[in-house]
Amino acid sequence: MKWSGALLAMTLTLAGCGVAETGVSAGAATESAAQQAAQATAAQDQVRQQIDAAYREAAEQRRAAEADGR
Repeated sequence: MKWSGALLAMTLTLAGCGVAETGVSAGAATESAAQQAAQATAAQDQVRQQIDAAYREAAEQRRAAEADGR
């Protein structure tokens, strides 16, 4: 009977470690996903700034071309 109690205790201890490891893995995956989302948002903002700059440059070129054509 003592063996079954010891075996049960060891099994529960090892199972607990697996559960804790799974929780850590899930937490790391969530953090990684959050970091990826932040990086994607930053990349999106950078692309928007580049597009805005291209529109401004094109508008300036049109104004210059219109001024030269007058």
